[in-house]
Amino acid sequence: MPLFSFKPSIVPPTAPGNATGAWVNALRRCTDAVLYSSTWLALAALALTWATFLFWRVDIPVRLALMIFAATLFLYNIDSVLPYKHGQPVVLSGRKRWMLEHRRELLALALAALAISGLLFFLDGWQHLTLFLGHLAAISLLYSLPIAKVRGRWRALRDLPLLKVFLIAYVWAAITVWVPALYLAKPLFSSMVLMLFARRFFFILALAFVFDIRDYTKDRLTGTHTFPGVFGVRTTKWIALTSLALASLLFPAGVGHEHLLVLMLPALAAALTIWYAEEARPDYYFALLTDGIMILQFLAVYLVKW
Repeated sequence: MPLFSFKPSIVPPTAPGNATGAWVNALRRCTDAVLYSSTWLALAALALTWATFLFWRVDIPVRLALMIFAATLFLYNIDSVLPYKHGQPVVLSGRKRWMLEHRRELLALALAALAISGLLFFLDGWQHLTLFLGHLAAISLLYSLPIAKVRGRWRALRDLPLLKVFLIAYVWAAITVWVPALYLAKPLFSSMVLMLFARRFFFILALAFVFDIRDYTKDRLTGTHTFPGVFGVRTTKWIALTSLALASLLFPAGVGHEHLLVLMLPALAAALTIWYAEEARPDYYFALLTDGIMILQFLAVYLVKW
């Protein structure tokens, strides 16, 4: 028997395939962190707000952009760590498992975001809009927070039949259209502002139906009556496409044909995403692709250069 024997490993540590796998795993972990910590969603809120400023040919103020980004980060992360939500009888997806495993980090991120947005709120003199911004914050917080006990079960605003998609569309349209209008001292009920608000409302509403499709089983288990649960998934898709069509028809006067074509690209991407939405789609389909359409909307507006 030789004094020394050597048994090669199945995959050497320095093998190219092993290194590639490590990079893929690292990329997946980073992607999960960006998507499931709502960072990507907060960027989408910032992007849509920026798009509104671009319409009026004004650069978005950096501190306002940071406040909206941080406030969105706070609201969505504080929602994801609510204790009662983790006791619901639902099947855990990869996204939910990631959130459960990182609850402490998400809570810390939410508190840090709250501190930043709160500081900017006071430093930049938004106190005169406390009532207006407060009602949006209240809707966002009470969206998932139990507020009333109905038939022995605590219910939140999202549990009211067919309401949750409209709440989402209203809050997002108000933040991304009305806040820029208020900053620029434009009347909220002027025809132009109302047109932009309606366009944004129907655009977000169409995308919100996609997440109702994603949550079909969970909502049925928790007793939440949504459009897919009441009318079926296929009918919900047609309702979403109708909402998207309404948003696409609301264009300001004087938009050139070449600009119109560019601005229709996000609508086309949204239509395809809606039509092919299924509950069984991977988490990335919803977190990366569907939310990413809002960023695509900003890129289209930026390209047009109002």
